Amino acid sequence: MKRVYLIGGTMGVGKTTVSRLLQKKSDNSVFLDGDWCWDSHPFTVTEETRTMVLENICFLLNQFMHCSAYETIIFCWVMHEQKILDSILANVDRADCEIVAVSLICSESELTARLKKDIEAGRRSPDVIGRSIARIPCYAGLKTVKIQTDKKPPNEIADEIAAL
Repeated sequence: MKRVYLIGGTMGVGKTTVSRLLQKKSDNSVFLDGDWCWDSHPFTVTEETRTMVLENICFLLNQFMHCSAYETIIFCWVMHEQKILDSILANVDRADCEIVAVSLICSESELTARLKKDIEAGRRSPDVIGRSIARIPCYAGLKTVKIQTDKKPPNEIADEIAAL
């Protein structure tokens, strides 16, 4: 049986870092970041691009699920609405797969500090702070395991997810 991790959280919470560490802890694993499925310039969010990105994600996840080389599939993306998770789950072949849906969460102050470091390093634009903070409350109502990340090193969070 394959294990599929769906790791969500607002921008800057540590999804990519934790997912990469989880990948290193998991033999025969593959990692997909949802952002790779619509990395465009300029970044355009429309109904058409939203539909396209979900189709791209589901296509790639299905490819990984059907490939005998992989036992563990790790997918991360913002996934701040239940309808996003439901759409992914409705469009992937879950036969012989255990799905583990996780939301990484942290406090506003912790998130702001993390994002400021990324802004100073030139990895993000300053407007990300407000957009990311606005999404924090969205995760409370999702049907996911919530993992608090404040003051925890990424390796510890990856271990916590692996233990689920």
